[in-house]
Formats: sequence, C-alpha cells, structure tokens
Amino acid sequence: MSDHYFTQTPDVKHQRQIHEAVMRGRKLRFITDSGVFSKTGIDYGSRVLIENLHLERDARVLDVGCGYGPIGISAALVADAGHVTMIDINERAVALALENATLNDVNNVTVLQSDLFEAVLDRRFNAIITNPPIRAGKAVVHRIFEEGAKLLEPGGAMWVVIQKKQGAPSAESKLESIFDNVEEVIKDKGYRVFRSIKKPG
Repeated sequence: MSDHYFTQTPDVKHQRQIHEAVMRGRKLRFITDSGVFSKTGIDYGSRVLIENLHLERDARVLDVGCGYGPIGISAALVADAGHVTMIDINERAVALALENATLNDVNNVTVLQSDLFEAVLDRRFNAIITNPPIRAGKAVVHRIFEEGAKLLEPGGAMWVVIQKKQGAPSAESKLESIFDNVEEVIKDKGYRVFRSIKKPG
C-alpha cells in the first residue's frame, strides 16, 4: 500500500466504520476510515498506554500522532479539568479525531493538523503521550522524543508505547539519552510503556 497513515492527504477510498470500546471503564465510540492508523479498531499498544496512563486532572497534555483520537480522547477524560491538544499530519485523521471528540461528548480537546510539532512550538505541556508512527522510520520516532522534550514543562512526562520487535530497546536508549529518569511502566504482550520525566528546574 503506497498510502501510509502518516500521509498528509490520503487518497485511498473512504471506508468509514464505527467501533465501540471500553476504555478505563467508560464506553466510547470511534468512527474510523481508510488511510488512518488502526482503522479496524483500537490497537493493542494504544490500549496498553491508555489503561496505564497517569495524569493530573488539570494537566496540559499533547497527543502526538493522534490518529482518529482514542488516546487523546481517553486522556481528556482522565485530565477532565485540564486540556488535551491532539496533533497529526494526516488530514483525514484530524477530521475524525474532531468528530470522535464530539461523538463522545469530550470538550476539553483541541485537534490540529501538524507536521510533527510545527503547530504547537509556542506551547508547553505537562505531559506528552504518543504511540509513535513506527512505519515513518526510526529517525521520525527519535525526532518526536527529542523535539517533544523541549515542549515539556520541567517535571513533565513523556509517555511512549512501543513494541519490542518494532524498536523498543533502541527507543529506550534514545529516551535515556534525553531524559534523566526513564521508567518502564508496564510490559504487556511485547508492548512496553515508558514514562520519561524531564528534570525539574
């Protein structure tokens, strides 16, 4: 397939579907489409990240590569007194994320089309969460770590889920080269969730 989910303007034929999922005890509905990541339902890695994510209720959160919105929308329900900014390069994913936020009555989100961080360079966040686009290549994934760290407030955390066979060891090494404190929060069916804390002060 020549049209990847990290394409800015997918030209594959639309094939909209709706999927239901229970995330952190709440039933959610998501509209998906061709040309976006995990169109057949929420992937296991995203589920592992969502279920193990710890956020303050008033956190300012950035979801990088939001797709049709399951991670960011779930984060917005955890940080219900805060705000979640969701970014993706894929126009179709951005439109779906907006639609899904409305569908699930989640109002504390902003969804922006952005090539990596270009749309949010003037903002700062308490947490950055990502199921990074592995198929975009290691260089892109590592840029997410490096450039994302600059947008975190001191003491803020970057949450990453990545599969062992898709580069978890090298991702962990890269995170350790950027952050002082990298913790493996959970390992589940080959998926690993890392929480990396930016040094306070």
